[in-house]
Amino acid sequence: MSTRRAKLLEATCRVIALRGVRGLRVEEVAAEAGVSKTLIYYHFRDRSGLVTSALEYVNDRAEGYAGVSGDDDAPVRELLLRLLVGEFQDDRAVRENSAVWGEVRAAATFDEGLRPVLATLTERWLVELAEVIEDGQDEGDIPASVDSRAAAIRLTSLVEGLSGRWLAGLLTTAEARSHVAAALERELLPMRRADPQS
Repeated sequence: MSTRRAKLLEATCRVIALRGVRGLRVEEVAAEAGVSKTLIYYHFRDRSGLVTSALEYVNDRAEGYAGVSGDDDAPVRELLLRLLVGEFQDDRAVRENSAVWGEVRAAATFDEGLRPVLATLTERWLVELAEVIEDGQDEGDIPASVDSRAAAIRLTSLVEGLSGRWLAGLLTTAEARSHVAAALERELLPMRRADPQS
């Protein structure tokens, strides 16, 4: 990604985090970036292209602070925890990312044009978590009875829900992380069979 394009996306993220997606105006992004509107339209075609590119940018940026690298030899449960609690940090960029993700997700309720990129990025997150869970199952650290995809859906949904409360100041970073850790432990317990007598 070019430096100029990255700076435009950073400015877009700042504006979304402050004003929301519905309040996003190309003029405001241009002013924030110190460029002309024409340059924004050159790089992103329209407002929708700007918003979807910003969401992709946020997703890429989040992968950089998740705390997991390809050559990480940490136990699988620790990797999963780091992937999930990495979304809660007392860091401006992490909070901004979370605000942008939440804003775009909420806006997609009313704007069908945002749904495809949101679905693609959500699916990527689900697949990543499910694959780590499956690695743990292969290594014997996670019970084979755990449904990796269902667990990934529940865990990412929890993170998204906690994120809204965290951003609103209803939860501290430590509290959000604690709730994620507790939920992860419950998700990774062996599935209990229903008692036919009950």
